[in-house]
Amino acid sequence: MALDLKKSIRDIPDFPKKGILFKDITTLLKDKKALKASIDVLAKAVSKSKPKYIVGVESRGFIFGTALAYKMGIGFIPVRKKGKLPAKTRAVSYDLEYGQDTLEIHEDALKKGDRVVIVDDLLATGGTVEAVAKLVSASGAKIVNIAFIIELSFLNGRKKLGTYPVFSAVQY
Repeated sequence: MALDLKKSIRDIPDFPKKGILFKDITTLLKDKKALKASIDVLAKAVSKSKPKYIVGVESRGFIFGTALAYKMGIGFIPVRKKGKLPAKTRAVSYDLEYGQDTLEIHEDALKKGDRVVIVDDLLATGGTVEAVAKLVSASGAKIVNIAFIIELSFLNGRKKLGTYPVFSAVQY
């Protein structure tokens, strides 16, 4: 990629707790060249898989997912935290470091055979996107790619994503 996206990502030490080095994408979003480059690199990486939809993970996956869907001329489907979607939903609960969380997708959002790319800003341990993959798979849709702006490789999140093709624009 012509533009080094890492230069647009700010490190915030000890956030959200001591010992964590947070990768802040707000500086990338603010930089019009970096924002455009991030969407362009995602589009290049996933377009060959010919998805029908982008499935974005709340909340930063919405930012990149909707822009990517727009660029590719396809639809966008949100996956949200429990209780945020208005129609009938399918849900999956998953473990967090200190508890559990639940994600939901509208039951009628996907149908059997739909080709989708799951998009989020960051791959860490992989638990959130693993849960999203379960939601998508339960609908009968086919996950053709999973894409991230950032991957924290040392946390081995790819292992939870099995055999799905995974792309990340930058790795730490």
